[in-house]
Amino acid sequence: MSGIERPDPPLAERTREQVLAETFVGLADTLVDDYDVVELLDRLVGATVRLLGVTAAGLLLSDQKGNLAVVASSSEETHTLEMFQLQTDEGPCLDCVRTARPVTSIDLEADAERWPRFVPAALAAGFRSVVAVPLRLRDQTIGGLNLFHARSEPLTEGDQRLAQALADVATIGILQQRTAHRSSMLAEQLQHALNSRIAIEQAKGVLAERKSVNMDAAFDTLRSYSRNNNLKLSDVALAVVRGEIDPDQVSD
Repeated sequence: MSGIERPDPPLAERTREQVLAETFVGLADTLVDDYDVVELLDRLVGATVRLLGVTAAGLLLSDQKGNLAVVASSSEETHTLEMFQLQTDEGPCLDCVRTARPVTSIDLEADAERWPRFVPAALAAGFRSVVAVPLRLRDQTIGGLNLFHARSEPLTEGDQRLAQALADVATIGILQQRTAHRSSMLAEQLQHALNSRIAIEQAKGVLAERKSVNMDAAFDTLRSYSRNNNLKLSDVALAVVRGEIDPDQVSD
């Protein structure tokens, strides 16, 4: 055979490339008229955990009035910590949204003075470092993506660029719905996301009680069922809460 044969890339590298391609395709699939913003952002936090090897991820979304809400998280601990940031008005994701720039802490314990209330809560949840990247398009910032790690180690420059690229795709997915005649779109989307999140939390509780599993496992089951049946996550959650779908039928 002529020419120089290049060896196949390592399996881990091929797998990462495959997951990355599937992630961008999955995010692009949500860019349709009836896309579900909760599903979009759930895909985003899940993708960042898989691709970047972080322990957990969470996301805050803002309306045009600057109101922030937790709309996606990869675990119950992350959801609680994101809520704590909002309640105390302190933390890396809030700083990220306010400055429209990435915020990094390689060692949270060393940054206790920077975030005196957030750091103890993060350490208690088992996190030792964090990176927050903004959801932004040009001069508009609509939220922030938090990446938590159980170890004190930084993201590589390449991984941080990838995190920002994923956040940018999600931002485009949200903002492309806006028109000159609907300047309140972000506020409407945030309200929809909050309503959907309430239904999802209620459905998680129903499944956790019926199946005797924890809330994370209940959410994984709910999400798998919605994707396997090509249904919106929020629609499935609402159907479970209303009794339109038997919880015993909801399985991976």
